[in-house]
Amino acid sequence: MFEHEIRVTWGDCDPAKIVYTGRLPWFALDAINAWWEHHLGDDWYRMELDRNVGTPFVHMSLNFRSPVTPRHRLKLKVWPTKLGETSIGFHVDAYQDGKLCFEGDFVNVFIVAKEFRKAPPPQDIRDIVTPLLRPAK
Repeated sequence: MFEHEIRVTWGDCDPAKIVYTGRLPWFALDAINAWWEHHLGDDWYRMELDRNVGTPFVHMSLNFRSPVTPRHRLKLKVWPTKLGETSIGFHVDAYQDGKLCFEGDFVNVFIVAKEFRKAPPPQDIRDIVTPLLRPAK
């Protein structure tokens, strides 16, 4: 399982002194992007521009468990949960100080970036993702 760490800062917080809700999906997407870079060697930017492979989101869901604050590093665990004919699913668990703060499921569709047309994942991506698949929980 891949782990990505984020330094939460004061600027991420709202007047309630916890992380602004809108930042939590950003943290999860940053972790998924880091997963791609770690396993494929390319992040979304390079996938899109250098490989002509886009992966726009078609679904996101988050469950909130505990507030996120700047007190501790946010550790996000990321793994692929499914790989379809044209889509990929990821699960993200986010922890601070050993406590689950939020969890989410995300689905992307593969596209030919220059044409914005749905397409199957390239074989090298399928080969990388397949052995790493595991259920969300």
